[in-house]
Amino acid sequence: MAASSSKQFKNICVLSGFHYGKYKEFVQAAVDLGRVIAERKLHLVYGGSERGLSRLVSEAVFTRGSQVLGIIPKPMKPLVCMSGPPIGEELVVSSMQERISEMINHADAFIFLPGDLATFEALITFASWAHLNIHQKPSVC
Repeated sequence: MAASSSKQFKNICVLSGFHYGKYKEFVQAAVDLGRVIAERKLHLVYGGSERGLSRLVSEAVFTRGSQVLGIIPKPMKPLVCMSGPPIGEELVVSSMQERISEMINHADAFIFLPGDLATFEALITFASWAHLNIHQKPSVC
């Protein structure tokens, strides 16, 4: 039975740096998540990378007509972005901490998919900041 909430979500942040390789079930789950986000007329905030599961989520959301905002630190941009245009809007920030702050400012809830050390760092930061009452937004892994 699903819990009900008076809080209406509009912007969902998905974080994942996982290079899925042979894990095809992760690929399908990411695409399905993007489809559901778009079907519910929600907007996506993600890390802005052109790699990993969050990129697959962003493509699925964008191709179905929902808004997408990628937030990426300037030093990371050459490492994870190819030559093509970004999906949706792109916000370039100066640091990983600024990226996390902007994600909190732009999103109502957070979904963490399998990721790398940067994803783990974000998860710990989000959890710590929630514990310190810096934000009170739900997160799921």
